[in-house]
Amino acid sequence: MKPPLKRRVPKPRNPYVSLVLARKAGEHEKTPGAKRQAEKQALKKRLAEQ
Repeated sequence: MKPPLKRRVPKPRNPYVSLVLARKAGEHEKTPGAKRQAEKQALKKRLAEQ
């Protein structure tokens, strides 16, 4: 008869990770797609004014 398998105890979670993730700041600049879209709208607006 085989000896029972040892149960692996999971590694304890780092308590500071969740705090750091919650404190993470949002984006500080527009995405490339948003910049491109804004430029396209500005171009259309300038062309419409002429």
